[in-house]
Amino acid sequence: MKYTTIPNTTIKVSKICLGTMTFGQQNTETEAHEQLNYAVSQGVNFIDTAEMYPVPGKAETQGKTEQFIGTWLTHQKREDFVIASKITGPNPYFTYLRDNLGFSKSVIHDALEKSLQRLQTDYLDLYQLHWPDRNANYFGQRNFNHDLKEEWEDNILEVVHTLDGLVKAGKIRHYGLSNETSWGVMRHLSESNQHKLTRCKTIQNPYSLLNRTYEINLSEVGLRENVGLLAYSPLAFGVLSGKYLDGKVPENSRLKLFPQYARYSNPQSEFLTKKYYELAQDLNMSLAQLSLAFVNQRPFVTSNIIGATNLNQLKENISSIDFDLSAETLQKIDALHELQPNPAP
Repeated sequence: MKYTTIPNTTIKVSKICLGTMTFGQQNTETEAHEQLNYAVSQGVNFIDTAEMYPVPGKAETQGKTEQFIGTWLTHQKREDFVIASKITGPNPYFTYLRDNLGFSKSVIHDALEKSLQRLQTDYLDLYQLHWPDRNANYFGQRNFNHDLKEEWEDNILEVVHTLDGLVKAGKIRHYGLSNETSWGVMRHLSESNQHKLTRCKTIQNPYSLLNRTYEINLSEVGLRENVGLLAYSPLAFGVLSGKYLDGKVPENSRLKLFPQYARYSNPQSEFLTKKYYELAQDLNMSLAQLSLAFVNQRPFVTSNIIGATNLNQLKENISSIDFDLSAETLQKIDALHELQPNPAP
């Protein structure tokens, strides 16, 4: 395993982070523990979850992912692991979580306490805002129309104050953002700097061979302001495993079970995925290994969040850390990227 440090902290994390959003939906508690044990045996010490997991979110399963991690964590040395979770932002689909999904002080405190209880721990190493509580293009959609007449009062200073208090109370060590824009990151940093409050250390946004929009401007923010990217969906909802090529939709696959997750299921993505598959074949690598190795090597990536529904997938994904892509290979990837720079709608 390779390791890095969360920016502006002394926390060492594995370059591969174990994503857990399938725990409690596609994976049983026993399977979740098997994945955790295998990942740890390979040197992974970083585990990411969220209060709304598993995905897709629904009232019947909400919180199960944290619960499964919690029952495993009680048999481990807590200080050996870096545990990250997230508070859910406003969304009409998640009103079962609480009456108010905004990031008020009381809501943040309540959500955190419930996550800590499910995880059976006294603190989180990293607490993240799952997406902004303002209207913003936080999932990077094309042709997005900004509604600046929304009913949102600028509360970013209050949010940072609240998180600063939780750091001082020992409930969290650091905080991060997720599905955030450049404007949002800079506003958080500005409030932290101006008022001498705790600073956001990470941003968890999508990044993969099929979605390199992070490079357009957020990468500069991350590099200049020392905010590390925790890359999620590095396999683009599993498309970059190659299992959906030529119209295939395997039984029990994510797209078969949850056809709504079709962001990367379009002709543009199919075209580019085939090109990357051919390159991987030339390099004697699997498409998943090539895709993940690319993310692992990006200079703005602190950790690459991989997920799996079985141990074979997990082994293949973690093995990507053993590959170092040459400058020539990276040039070939960039040339293919130019053929279809932004395939996701």
